[in-house]
Amino acid sequence: MCAQATDPRFAGLPAVPGKILAVHLAYESRAAQRGRRPAAPSYFLKPASSVATTGSEVERPAGTELLAFEGEVALIIGTPARDVPLEEAWSHVGWVTAANDWGLYDLRAGDKGSNVRNKGRDGYTPLGPQLIDPRAVSPAGLRVRTWRNGELVQDDTTADDHLIFPLAQIVADLSQHLTLEVGDVILTGTPAGSSVAVPGDVIEVEVDAPDAPGAPSSGRLLSRVVEGAGDFDPALGSLPSVDDLQREEAWGDRAAAGLPPTPGPVLTDTLRAKLLEAPVAGLSQALRQRGIRSIFIDGPTSDTPGAKLVGTARTLRFVPLREDLFQKHGGGYNAQKRAFDAVQPGEVIVIEARGNAGSGTLGDILALRAQARGAAGIVTDGGVRDHAQVASFDIPVFSQGAHPAVLGRYHVPWEHDVTIACGGATVQPGDIIVGDDDGVIVIPPALAEEVADATLAQEAEDAWIATQVQAGHPVDGLFPMNAEWRARYETETGADPR
Repeated sequence: MCAQATDPRFAGLPAVPGKILAVHLAYESRAAQRGRRPAAPSYFLKPASSVATTGSEVERPAGTELLAFEGEVALIIGTPARDVPLEEAWSHVGWVTAANDWGLYDLRAGDKGSNVRNKGRDGYTPLGPQLIDPRAVSPAGLRVRTWRNGELVQDDTTADDHLIFPLAQIVADLSQHLTLEVGDVILTGTPAGSSVAVPGDVIEVEVDAPDAPGAPSSGRLLSRVVEGAGDFDPALGSLPSVDDLQREEAWGDRAAAGLPPTPGPVLTDTLRAKLLEAPVAGLSQALRQRGIRSIFIDGPTSDTPGAKLVGTARTLRFVPLREDLFQKHGGGYNAQKRAFDAVQPGEVIVIEARGNAGSGTLGDILALRAQARGAAGIVTDGGVRDHAQVASFDIPVFSQGAHPAVLGRYHVPWEHDVTIACGGATVQPGDIIVGDDDGVIVIPPALAEEVADATLAQEAEDAWIATQVQAGHPVDGLFPMNAEWRARYETETGADPR
């Protein structure tokens, strides 16, 4: 079968693809690298105008920095597929080849999850150069490798224990939602090792089946990175922008991106255990004694009485509603969703909603996402939708109560991982958040160990005083203790003199 000869971009393909469908995340190695493992496959579309052939140039627009390559196995549909069962799905694949799913991370935030601009640019889907007959290979026996300037940087297989979603499952799943037509291309995800390329780099991708008879191969799909025009018009749409999170994800890790290593945890297991035992009232007193008074997050209370909250802050900021800004920032993969996707085990999502409880700042789905990510809790000075369901989850949530309205009533999700004001308190990423039935406070990390120890010592002292009061002693001279009572306390308990 010959490709459309009128356009050299499709010269190596059996037909001009009507659709290019790409899987977001499919390899175990990539999921481990990203710190998230999806429960089901998810997809995005790329335009046919992004297709290129081997030897083509890939442009990185001037002024941008994060053009990333992703070597992938590409499936090309040979017979139409609609609602096909899993056991028949592979028979609808007509050809297998190599792909490079290029993406410009500088445009990722503006795309809000659609990938239209960052992955849909001309030349960003090279395919080929040779086609593999799927009948001659096992869908679990393919290998994908990528070289950057001759150095092997990606090497993985489609074995069942390497893929989260087997290739046949991807075909069957897509077919239950839309008709896969002859020539349609499915990009099946990239393994770990995807990284950034710069002008002058040469990237090669090969898909083969080394254990199949004849070891069929796609041959090496070659792309040369060049600098292109970067004159984006701000009047037409969002401009390229990057932050350290995008740099880390584009390069693959912080070290490769030239970023300093993530500091070790201030909130150690030992310190966490102390803070779980220490009451918020006692901690606030210890902070006040050290000159730190403005640490109360006023307004939020526990949605589940009796819950204790301890964790490091991961912040999210809402700004007041402005309809034109909500249209740009309220939908898609917005700052709210990015924050809940990025939260790490032991962190607390702290939300600035300006004390406005007149709409929900999260609901059951996002609370479940935080719980699945291992978050230590959520604090918001706004409201919570699906309040009863959220309160039933195994994650502490402190809020100003229930409200059924969505964000667009009062809020625009604006940014995350920045300094915010929640309930009148300044909260920075990495601050230690502690909450109980008395409320929520912010503890500067440098003081946390000292404050926790002082609070627990005071709690032991207060417990001893309580036993004396129960025994009938008057509080005068006992609470607080005078020299006589303190000497008795130290003698009976062995407490260190202060």
